[in-house]
Amino acid sequence: MRVVFDTNVFISAFVIPASQGERACLLAQQRRFELCTSVAILTETAGRLRVKFAQDGDDIKQAVRTISRAAIIGKPSRTVTAVKDTADNRILECAVEAQADLIVTGDRHLLRLRRFEGIPIIRRADLLRLFPKSLLRLRGKIRFADDYDFKKLRAAR
Repeated sequence: MRVVFDTNVFISAFVIPASQGERACLLAQQRRFELCTSVAILTETAGRLRVKFAQDGDDIKQAVRTISRAAIIGKPSRTVTAVKDTADNRILECAVEAQADLIVTGDRHLLRLRRFEGIPIIRRADLLRLFPKSLLRLRGKIRFADDYDFKKLRAAR
């Protein structure tokens, strides 16, 4: 199964320990499904960590490396203009290019679509329900980004 995460899933994974975002990322890291992303999604994630959460360059590089190790990075060849937000359109472009089976997001604009070109758009909780046994093994044992400075991140909030 191929899955594309919206930026908000990655941000949740780095900002909120033991969050649904982090659990979703851990499943990808364990290769329970193929996580697909794009340079545009990684760039947006880095920008949000920098601007909204005041992370320094080294922490952002580490976050992007962590995602890159868990994902297949593609470069969409098609431009999509299905929604007003260009960042949301980048998610849709990546999903189409990757021939994804699911798009996972917390973004209400994308969730309202329900599907895009036959690809279901679901919440993080819906993805996690697909892997109930895996989640029992994840609780409290490992972190998506063990070497990421979560204390510093929380202090910046």
